[in-house]
Amino acid sequence: MALSVEMVAEEAMNLPTSGRALLVEKLLASLSGEADPTVERAHLDEVRERRAAVSSGKSRLVEGTEAIRTARAAVRK
Repeated sequence: MALSVEMVAEEAMNLPTSGRALLVEKLLASLSGEADPTVERAHLDEVRERRAAVSSGKSRLVEGTEAIRTARAAVRK
């Protein structure tokens, strides 16, 4: 049985945040074609730095709704 986009999306939503982020990266990479190696290296370095910051407790992940709420509150000030 072939998987529909809806079925794949539903399954993907059950992944942890890090898994969903990795899936998004893979899907975007499949659409974008060849990347500039310098840009790709800078992007990977940034991802590693952010992942290390979360792992060390220096930063924390927030759900999208919380991030939007915080950003809107900051704009209103």
